[in-house]
Amino acid sequence: MEALTGLSIFLIVAIFFILLLFFYFIPVGLFITAYFSGVKLKIFRDLVGMRLRKVPPVLIVRNMITATKAGLTVDQAKLEAHYLAGGNVTKVINALVSADKANIGLTFERATAIDLAGRDVLEAVKMSVVPKVIETPMVSAVAKDGIQLKAIARVTVRANIDRLVGGAGEATILARVGEGIVSTIGSSDSHKEVLENPDRISKSVLAKGLDSGTAFEILSIDIADVDIGQNIGAILQADQAEADLKVARAKAEERRAAAVASEQEMIAEVARQKAKVVEAEAEVPKAIAEAFRSGRLGVMDYYQLKNIQADTEMRSSIAQPEEKKTNPNG
Repeated sequence: MEALTGLSIFLIVAIFFILLLFFYFIPVGLFITAYFSGVKLKIFRDLVGMRLRKVPPVLIVRNMITATKAGLTVDQAKLEAHYLAGGNVTKVINALVSADKANIGLTFERATAIDLAGRDVLEAVKMSVVPKVIETPMVSAVAKDGIQLKAIARVTVRANIDRLVGGAGEATILARVGEGIVSTIGSSDSHKEVLENPDRISKSVLAKGLDSGTAFEILSIDIADVDIGQNIGAILQADQAEADLKVARAKAEERRAAAVASEQEMIAEVARQKAKVVEAEAEVPKAIAEAFRSGRLGVMDYYQLKNIQADTEMRSSIAQPEEKKTNPNG
């Protein structure tokens, strides 16, 4: 009895696992749902084959049902291939349904290509129906009169389905619009012209066709805000004047240093000449003593010489102006 009981439990467990494997590989319920939804599939070739190809049948069948109910015809093999390539089958089918209802010419091949390119194909279809508004960061530019202007623009774009693969994204649109704003403000003679007619920025930017080569079509560019910034021209002039002043000061200091050096050289030269005179005067007593020893100079001659020197000094003192006399150091 115990052996029969153990065998019965084993058989029950085995039957349970067999049924589980059977319904896993042969999704009968999914086949019935697909059949009554108008999706014609073969249970062994299609559903069991998906299991063997590592493709979830529920994902493929549900999306085929969605497409069929929306009036679209999709190929099961292509859906499997897109899943195996790493694509998002659900977004592709939803995008095709949305595009069909909005009368947008989107084929299955283009939808899968957009999805595999890393773009959100469903979001792209939505942007084709409902345009998206992109706000640029604050763009600063300087008019010809030197006044800085700060502008913010709102760009209304619509996804271009034909250029989604390989087309530039939102960052390129923002960069081009910013460049157009800077160019328009920079070419204005006065900042007042821009403040009076901010729409000239929009017209100028739109005329350049900034959406070429991008995944979007620019519908409009609206200037949301324009503010006055700094007087860049005045700041640059002040900086230039400060730089010129520093250069002038440096040159003046250079000339002053040269003059001081020249004056010091002249003082040194005068000192050298005075030293030579003192040196020569020091030789006079020696010469007089030598003349006495050699007999070329007598005592009377010496006194006569001293009288002549005293007379010369007296005459020089009389000839000096009054201020020279009162200030002997002069």
